[in-house]
Amino acid sequence: MFRNKEIRQFTFLLIIIAIFTTSIGFSIQPMAGILSLCSACFYSISFFIFTKARYKHIAMISEKVDHILHNEELYYISESEEGELSILQNEITKMTTRIQVQNKTLKKEKQHLADSLADIAHQLRTPLTSANLILPLLENASDKSKRKILLREMEELFIQMDWLLTSLLKLSRLDAGIIHFQKQPVLLDHLLYTAIHPFQIPIELHDITLSLIVPKQVMISCDENWLSEAIQNILKNCIETIGEHGQIEITCEDTLLFTEISIHDNGLGFKKEELPHVFDRFYRGKNTNTAGYGIGLALCKMIILRQGGTITAKNHPRKGAVFSIRFPK
Repeated sequence: MFRNKEIRQFTFLLIIIAIFTTSIGFSIQPMAGILSLCSACFYSISFFIFTKARYKHIAMISEKVDHILHNEELYYISESEEGELSILQNEITKMTTRIQVQNKTLKKEKQHLADSLADIAHQLRTPLTSANLILPLLENASDKSKRKILLREMEELFIQMDWLLTSLLKLSRLDAGIIHFQKQPVLLDHLLYTAIHPFQIPIELHDITLSLIVPKQVMISCDENWLSEAIQNILKNCIETIGEHGQIEITCEDTLLFTEISIHDNGLGFKKEELPHVFDRFYRGKNTNTAGYGIGLALCKMIILRQGGTITAKNHPRKGAVFSIRFPK
């Protein structure tokens, strides 16, 4: 307590005042001097007892702050009565609570990063292993037609890895908040036709029936390029799920409150336990027929959410899965 310069100065001043008042009291009358001395002693003892209690409380707060600075388990600093020290306590409590939340968030992000790196390594290992197996076969293949087949397989593997790395890069940029969406009014039918265009050949090859029911002159506020990519990821998932001779139906609903795009396929749909994880990164449902990576739908959801929309996935009452994208007006 006496390490505080202000306390030492106040104690020195208190001693001088006590000596001065006691001297005056004794000069007037001995009883007055004794009363002055007793009063000075009483006030001095009361002051030091009160100050020591406050310093003890401050020392307790300092100890808990020290625990926080050393990344130990955070403590709740209890409330006290009204006063300046109580205000200080409340502010420190707010600070510790905020630090606690930030620490938990950082731990989750660190764990998520570690899990993501492990998943990325696992996903890249699969096509790289296949490529390593193909290389000796390609080296020893004497037949020209067989070499062409092996080269085509190698090309497909590199395309898969390129798509995987590109999608992961987009996810990381979205996570970091680097991408800024340029929202503007877009004709909904134009947006959907743009999204469908790259799938015309796969749809024809797999004999898939695609029906599009969209009202004319319906506008939606979005970043056209990014939302088109999100819809393409859904269509890609539907095409891979339904296989040959499937059906995909795209319908739109425009109300005073929202604009909704529904994409329904007649595949196997989702199992009950899969629904909560449909948009999780690197999650692949049991009904998928291809070696997907579980990235497309996660990227799709992030693109839509960052533009203020929502997306849900559920089983259709008739058959298959239905994805619903909704943007508020």
